[in-house]
Amino acid sequence: MSVRISVEPRARPALALRLGVPVASLLAAAVVGGVVILISGNSPIEAYRTILDSSINGVRPITRTLVLATPLILTGLAAAVAFRMKIWNIGAEGQLYMGAIVASGLALWLPAGLPKVLMLAAMVIGGSVVGALWAGVAAVPKAYFNTNEVITTLMLNFVALYIMNYLIFGTVSFWRDPGRNYPQGKLIPDAAELPIISHRLHYGLVIALAAALVLWWSLRGTTWGFELRTIGDSPSASRYAGMSVSGKILSVLALSGALAGMAGAIEVSGVLKTLDPRALATEMGFTGIVVAAVARLNALGVVPVAVLLGAVAASGAKLQTIGLDAEIVFLLQGLIFLFVASGEFFLSNRLVLSSRSTPEPRLAAPETSHE
Repeated sequence: MSVRISVEPRARPALALRLGVPVASLLAAAVVGGVVILISGNSPIEAYRTILDSSINGVRPITRTLVLATPLILTGLAAAVAFRMKIWNIGAEGQLYMGAIVASGLALWLPAGLPKVLMLAAMVIGGSVVGALWAGVAAVPKAYFNTNEVITTLMLNFVALYIMNYLIFGTVSFWRDPGRNYPQGKLIPDAAELPIISHRLHYGLVIALAAALVLWWSLRGTTWGFELRTIGDSPSASRYAGMSVSGKILSVLALSGALAGMAGAIEVSGVLKTLDPRALATEMGFTGIVVAAVARLNALGVVPVAVLLGAVAASGAKLQTIGLDAEIVFLLQGLIFLFVASGEFFLSNRLVLSSRSTPEPRLAAPETSHE
């Protein structure tokens, strides 16, 4: 008797499975991460205790975690809305940079005495618009010439990074503070700073949460969201039904870029107070892809996942005090993505064991000679 393992597509998984697989994936990532930490000569228990203490043990750690999670919510939403239509926007990093550039430029250019509400609205809207336009550089050839958006959006990240670096490090631009010996951006005026909720936590979190709620409702309860999901499932059938696939590609990539550009504007206004390429180039856009994948492209699910990864990121400096490199943060984030992506297989498929009897070999009949 032999056992055969086959893979069969799974119908809509039960709620217990949809909740259990991600939890099991996170636990598996923690176990493997603990093994790596142990091999490096450190205590996994102490490492995880340090992560918890530096991220959720007290008001200050919690606010720091939420501050780090805020841009991840927006870049996670940027990835999720595009990926839902199977448009692979890998350019949230560059769209975030461009949003930061324009938002900081508007803060420095507009009158410093402008009411705070108008100043902040100009920065957030300006950052969102330029993020959408930057995504449009890849959206137009994708919509009308079917170019590979993975390549175009990825390459645009480097273009945006070099533009940002050039404005601060390569020339005496409008953004650079001429009174500093070391290249540094000008500080934005007080009217351009987001109000503080508690400690360093700013109202950018409220904007990010509102964006998640609006996007979740739009995807589930509007014609626009229905068409987005339908086109993602079958572009040819959607064209036959009269849907504008090209127009939807343009609108989805524009929205995705706008969310990433908004993240850049909020980082400048709420955290950095200046255009700082070193602080912005921390792969928040790429981490947003991880957030979206772990959240299974659910707009509301992006929020807790972003907080989780923000908590891991908040512990980077503390981990160094116990002898661990800060790069362990990227290792843990990578393991979370790897195991959750692997868990998706079990949500979409199931393994079926079947047994079958092995037929006994037949003895060959003796040959007879015919003389």
